[in-house]
Amino acid sequence: PGAQFVDLLLIQLSNFRWSWRGMVVSGMAVPLMSIVALGVLSRPWGQDYLVYVLAGSVVLSLMFQTLNNVASNFAFMRAMGTLDFLATLPVHRHVLILATVLAFFLLSIPSILVTVAAGALFLGVPLRVSPLALVVFPLCATPLAGLGALLGILARNIEEAGSMTLLVTIALLFLGPVMLPPSTIPDWLLATSHVSPASYAASAIRQVVFGPVTGRLWIDIGALVALSCATLCLAGRRVRWRER
Repeated sequence: PGAQFVDLLLIQLSNFRWSWRGMVVSGMAVPLMSIVALGVLSRPWGQDYLVYVLAGSVVLSLMFQTLNNVASNFAFMRAMGTLDFLATLPVHRHVLILATVLAFFLLSIPSILVTVAAGALFLGVPLRVSPLALVVFPLCATPLAGLGALLGILARNIEEAGSMTLLVTIALLFLGPVMLPPSTIPDWLLATSHVSPASYAASAIRQVVFGPVTGRLWIDIGALVALSCATLCLAGRRVRWRER
């Protein structure tokens, strides 16, 4: 399994050859545009609002780079018969999913760093990065990537996968305090945040990047781990695979 994982990881990392343009446009440009637009509107309300805007934009970058790209990749592999080919090899389907998730998270790191650095500079928000960020960011990306894998597997074609992931991305941004503080969101909408990985990701990022780290972080980490297991298991079950 270890050799399989490394080989599949290297194969998926080769997606950089076609995905780098999307990384520039969606992974960097769109989050930075949201920082500029929402930052200008939120500046009069103080730094707390700006922190929500910046953390939410980082989550947006993660969703474009993991959820959307993983969904597109699985939809493409399904349409091109790549999944059927891999199923004939002594490769476990869960190893393929994990390698894909890790590959696209690694490819998302430049976008995340640019979003955090440029956003903090533009908004004037001080960074107080905790070492726990090394654990939090992969955990934030995993349930989003797992959801992307599930959508890519369920979609009937690549176009449908793109539409589904865009709809899910928009929905997750508004299901809870991702880009705006809880005081600005209706109570009924706050209730939906308990099932949204984007809400837990935004909360964890706010704590480990901008501080302070509180006991809430462990709730966020626990929820992200649970959602990661759920989405990855569901994706694995939905892959049509001939086990040997």
